Amino acid sequence: MECGPMKVAGLGFRQDVTLASLREALLAAGGAEDLAAVATVSDKADVEALQQLARECGVPIRAVSPEVLAGIDTPTQSRLIAEKFGTGSVAEAAALAAAGPRARLIATRVISQDRTATAAIAEGDGA
Repeated sequence: MECGPMKVAGLGFRQDVTLASLREALLAAGGAEDLAAVATVSDKADVEALQQLARECGVPIRAVSPEVLAGIDTPTQSRLIAEKFGTGSVAEAAALAAAGPRARLIATRVISQDRTATAAIAEGDGA
């Protein structure tokens, strides 16, 4: 049983993302300390770089369906992401969805220097 709030890092990325880019984005969003999970859209949950990051951080990957992401309003808005996923930011939406129904963002989307990865962190009850 979890005590206190749970932190989840949401990650959005291109299929060819590197571990270094994911790590950079996560660090820019606040880092891996006290993370309970990393989350992303379900069709990218098996990307090797994400698997490596999750192992490195010692946390599970929470896959979020595109249908769930589409219903989540995010403070950051990308026109391309909105057209493809129905939400403004995959990273923010995935973090919010995986952290539970009363989750709130504690770090809005940041982008890796090579622009292949984004990260955001949400805190919630995980319910």
